[in-house]
Amino acid sequence: MQKRIQQPSFLLLSIISVALLCWGCTKLDTTTLGEDLIPEVDNVNTFADTLDITTTQGAFEGIYKDTTKLSLTEEYAVGKVNDPLMGGTNAKLFLQVKPPYYPYVIGKAKYDSIVSADSVVLCLSYKAFWGDSTQPVTLQVYEISEDAHGEWDSVFTYRTINYEPLLNNAISDPKTIDIRNLSNFIKVGKTDSINNQIRIKLSNTFRDSLFKRDTSRNKSFSADSLFRLFNNGFAVIANSGNALMYVNLLEEKTRLELHYKRKYRSSVDSPYSTTTDTAYSSFYFNSGLQGETVRRSSVANKIVRSRNALPDGSQELYLQTTPGTFANLEIPALSNLSNRIVHRAEIQIQQIPDVINDKTYAEASYMYLDLIDSGSNKWKPIYYDLNPGSYYDSDFKTAGLPYFPSNGEVDINYFGGYLRKKVDAGITQAYYNINITRYIQQLLTKRTRNYKMRLFPAHSFTYPQYSSVLIPYRNPIAYGRTRIGGGSNPNPAYRMRLRIIYSKIK
Repeated sequence: MQKRIQQPSFLLLSIISVALLCWGCTKLDTTTLGEDLIPEVDNVNTFADTLDITTTQGAFEGIYKDTTKLSLTEEYAVGKVNDPLMGGTNAKLFLQVKPPYYPYVIGKAKYDSIVSADSVVLCLSYKAFWGDSTQPVTLQVYEISEDAHGEWDSVFTYRTINYEPLLNNAISDPKTIDIRNLSNFIKVGKTDSINNQIRIKLSNTFRDSLFKRDTSRNKSFSADSLFRLFNNGFAVIANSGNALMYVNLLEEKTRLELHYKRKYRSSVDSPYSTTTDTAYSSFYFNSGLQGETVRRSSVANKIVRSRNALPDGSQELYLQTTPGTFANLEIPALSNLSNRIVHRAEIQIQQIPDVINDKTYAEASYMYLDLIDSGSNKWKPIYYDLNPGSYYDSDFKTAGLPYFPSNGEVDINYFGGYLRKKVDAGITQAYYNINITRYIQQLLTKRTRNYKMRLFPAHSFTYPQYSSVLIPYRNPIAYGRTRIGGGSNPNPAYRMRLRIIYSKIK
C-alpha cells in the first residue's frame, strides 16, 4: 500500500515551529489568507513583472524509467488508447480472485446439491473511463501461468507498472464492451440486478474444470496453496478500443461468479427439492483483511506508452499523466532580480487547445512542480509552498522535520496546479496556475539558489535520496494529457511565464 509520510509528534512540531518562525517566514504572506487580499497593481505602490521561462521536454524513460506502484485502494486501468497527438497506451490488468474461505464448497454447504454448472463470469467493478467512449473496447481473459517468473504470487508485493506475469492460453472469447451502456442495469441470477460492472463469460472448459475442484474430488478448495495450483489468477487484456476503463478491485462488484443449477433443502433433515433452481456463488479479490486462511490476492497493472515523437519543448510540451512525461523549467531572470516584497508569484500554464481531440482525450486534472536537485536525475520538493500549514525541509537536513509536508498532503487551494477552464474567442481552454510565492520570496531575500524545476501531471512520485516511500498524488494512473505552451511559443497567449506581483522595498 502506498504510504503517507508520518506526522511528527505535536510537541516536537510545536517546538520546531517556534524555533523556525523567523527561518521560514521572510515576510507576511497575505496569500495565505486568500487571493482576494493581494493588492491591485497600480504601478505606484504595487507592481507586476512577467518573467520568461525556458522550457524543454522530458519523459519518464531511460534513466528516468517510471517505477510507480499502485495501492489496493485506488483504481486500476484496462484498455487501449490511440491518441493521434501523443500516441498509444496499452493497459493490462492482472489479478487473483479466490474463495472467501477454506475449505470451500460451491453453494450452501449441506443445503445445496449441485445439479449442473451453467457459467463462470469474471466481473470488474467499473468506475470511469478516459478516451473515446463511442468506440467499443474488446477484452479477453487469459490464465496466469503457475510459475510466472517466481514473482507473481509473492505475499504482500506491490509491483511496478512495468511488471507482467507469464500467461497461459485465453479462457474467454473476445468480449465487446460498450462503455456507454455500463450504467444500465442488467439482471444477474433470478432476482439480482446490477450496473457499472464489466462482465466477461469464461470458457466452458474452464467452467467444467472449476466445478470439479471441490473438497471431495481434487481438493483445490481445501487450502489457498492448492487453489493457486489450479488457478493462479487472470489477465484481462484489450484487443481493440480507444479508451481506458478504470475498475475498483475491492468492491463487491469485482468477483468471479459461479452460476449453477441446484436442488436445495430447508434443513439438513429435509429431503432435497424435486425441482431445480438457479443460483450463483462468488469468489472475490482478497485484500488480506478477511482472515488468515486466504492469502492476499496478487495484482498488477502493466501500462505501456507507445509515444509519438515528442517536441523539444521550447514552443510546446506534451504532458501525460504517469507513466508519462514532464517539462523542465528554468527562469534565469530570477538570479538577477532585486529584493522586494512578493505578494504573489505564480507560474501560468496555458493549454494549446485542440477543439476536436481535447473533447475525447481529457486534460490531466492536476499538475505538480518540484525542484531539480544537485544530481542530474534527482529532484526534491519545492520549498515552503506545498502546504503553508505544515513545516517541512526539502533538503531533509533539519532534525525532526520531514522532507515533505508532514501529513503527506499538498494544499491544493494554496499551491494550485488544478485544472481550470476559460473561454477565449469561443474556444474552451484549460489552464493551471502554480503558487510559488514563498519560494520566490526566499530566493530574492536570501539570494538562495535559483533551481531548475520539473512540471508534470503526477499520479505519485518518490524522492529516493531521502526515502523509498511512494507519495500519492491526485491523478488516476494514466488518466489525462495536456499539450501546453512552452516558454518560446510564438503565440503570447499560450506562452508559459512567471508572473510576480510585488511592492518595492523603500
